Amino acid sequence: MQKLVGPLDHLPGGSVDHNSLPPIHTTARDDAVLKALVGFVGAEALQPGEKLPTERILAERLKVSRNTVREALTRWEGLGLVERRQGSGTYLRAAVSADMLHMPLTLAGGHDFTSLMQTLEIRRALEAEAAALCAERASPADIAEIERKLDIMERAFRTRDGMSAEEDWEFHQAIYRVSGNPLFEQIIAAMHELFHRFWEHPLGVRDFGHASFPYHRTIYECIAARDPRGARAEALKLIATVEDDLKRGAAKLKLPSQT
Repeated sequence: MQKLVGPLDHLPGGSVDHNSLPPIHTTARDDAVLKALVGFVGAEALQPGEKLPTERILAERLKVSRNTVREALTRWEGLGLVERRQGSGTYLRAAVSADMLHMPLTLAGGHDFTSLMQTLEIRRALEAEAAALCAERASPADIAEIERKLDIMERAFRTRDGMSAEEDWEFHQAIYRVSGNPLFEQIIAAMHELFHRFWEHPLGVRDFGHASFPYHRTIYECIAARDPRGARAEALKLIATVEDDLKRGAAKLKLPSQT
């Protein structure tokens, strides 16, 4: 994977201009940290994909505990604004500004069939429209990147007996990014935990998601052919297989279900 280089890496010794992180003097510290981070991102002209300072550096300059910084970043992560990469750091995922609006999602967890189906209905709408927009807007470089993600996902699926949840996620994320609407990626990122909480053998269905495997390739082929109607149709087929798997699991566990 190519290293992402941001403004922090251009300063001597990887240091940061800490003047853009003024100390905080307020009781509402978590909100103040978020506001200070927005200011920092603007001052440093950080773009999506670039790295934020470490929690230690942020805590020192803002005169707050590392736990306060961590909680603030967790809020951003839940909104799909940053991504934490183990062993690497925290990266900006979407543009932020002082006047941005936060739209937190409250999702029911667990193995409740109705909750899972409600979540799937949202994903159906997102997947279908994002795939169609991607087919309309993708550049040759975008198409090549989506194909690369697809190849990685297919290889993982075949070599790990269908265990390719993270690679599958990266493939779909590539489509969301190319759709040209950052809200797709942010909303789906906020739902990521619930989607993948039950992805590994959900509801006792050990081959959950296997039936969706071929539709990743057909979605890509429609995108590469600049066929938005086809891309939308193939995305809907993919989600239909997931719905069938959920219903199969619900029947196996004798959970209350919708018809």
